[in-house]
Amino acid sequence: MKIIKETFQRAVILVIIMTVLCGFIYPLTITAISQVFFNNKANGSIIKADGKKYGSELLGQQFTGDKYMWGRIMNINTQTFTDASGSTLLYASPSNISTTSEEFAKLVNERVDKIKGANPDADADQIPVDLVTSSGSGLDPQISYTAANYQIERIAKSRGISASQVQNIIDQYTTNRFVGVFGEKVVNVLKVNLALDGILD
Repeated sequence: MKIIKETFQRAVILVIIMTVLCGFIYPLTITAISQVFFNNKANGSIIKADGKKYGSELLGQQFTGDKYMWGRIMNINTQTFTDASGSTLLYASPSNISTTSEEFAKLVNERVDKIKGANPDADADQIPVDLVTSSGSGLDPQISYTAANYQIERIAKSRGISASQVQNIIDQYTTNRFVGVFGEKVVNVLKVNLALDGILD
């Protein structure tokens, strides 16, 4: 009986110690370190300018105007969820449409027609695939460097600026291949559009 009691007491003490260590000390320490040394990343990599928040550089936003760079197709839904006040909440999610289905082919063809119509000065036979397909998450913040350059003439003409000005902004917010080898050059769509509007330098 004494052994059982001692074992129980040790178990209770161990649970308390581990709860304090893992439930309080560890998370508070990691939170403090991340806030001090990685403040922007720890808080969602939010893009701010003049005290205003414009979104996260890690999440895509939908741009449809001719004067903006378009990102990947987003699977937007505003019907499923509502907040406490009853307002609809916008969210994006992956598509479960098979890439071999007729529905997928129809969607891609519609998107190709839209891209061709919006970019008449670009090569209609060289539309980058990421402009007519969505990503797995439906929230990609970046597009390929090729897809960004494909839209230069439209953006320049719509804004009344030179193509080289648009190109310079794209280059400024382009991330090169990892260690120069892996992946491909990608462009952050939100940053480019904020720079085009003069919000980012």
